[in-house]
Amino acid sequence: MLCALRVTGFVSVVVLLSMGLMAQTPPTQGAAAQGAGRTASQAPPPTVTPQVYPPEQIDAGRPLFASQCGFCHGRDAAGGESGPDLTRSMVTAEDNRGDKIGPVVRSGRVDRGMPAFNLPDAEIAAIVAFVHDQRRLADTQQGSRRTVDPADLQTGDAEAGRRYFNGAGGCARCHAPAGDLAGIATRLQGLKLLQRMLYPESADDVARARARATVTVTLPSGERVAGALAYRDEFTIALRDSSGWYRSWPASQVRFSVDNLLDAHADQLGKYTDDDMHNVLAYLQTLR
Repeated sequence: MLCALRVTGFVSVVVLLSMGLMAQTPPTQGAAAQGAGRTASQAPPPTVTPQVYPPEQIDAGRPLFASQCGFCHGRDAAGGESGPDLTRSMVTAEDNRGDKIGPVVRSGRVDRGMPAFNLPDAEIAAIVAFVHDQRRLADTQQGSRRTVDPADLQTGDAEAGRRYFNGAGGCARCHAPAGDLAGIATRLQGLKLLQRMLYPESADDVARARARATVTVTLPSGERVAGALAYRDEFTIALRDSSGWYRSWPASQVRFSVDNLLDAHADQLGKYTDDDMHNVLAYLQTLR
């Protein structure tokens, strides 16, 4: 399993704008009202407030978008294998000089795989200008891009990623470059490697996580019992203690905390910076 960092279950990455800008499935009326994206078979939503940006601001936004967002959304903002097409996004259509895009960028949507981006106002404004200009260009073209250039993923620092893997990220507590990750960059390349890093959901990943899951149960008396998680549903929590005894309790009558490796991945999405994700990916790409 490719766990990131002690953890559960991109991004995308990892992305500039979250799934709220996504153009993967036809939106319902309610979804559209919330800024959901549109499919390639649908006409892009009309721009609510037509805008013109200085060429120099658009040019400043182009490399910023490529480095911060291009690995998921494509360098032209027209979408990738996992990132939505921002030129067809309802959020982009309704945006007025960053009033819709800016808050999404700054706050992120961790539950959908998007971290918060701590960028200066001028850089966000330049990215907004670039996205709007790409929308203008897209309106004059036919078709819709759905792939990612491999170069879009080559923006990280492998050495910085190694340090994060062994240090702040906590990856080394669960993974070993010469163990479970040996040859990972040969088995998975590009976007597939990134997706596996952020969302390890294969059968092997799940089985490995379950086998190593532990639970601590606190009884009404205050006594705490810890062991390997043996069973869990909405009614029952059970463990196997250090002596091998199977012990179970009604879930409503005790307090318990489960430590599951996959759960840690979900937590990690809220901790990653954009640079962290690029750097860890660059490091994993060296493990051949």
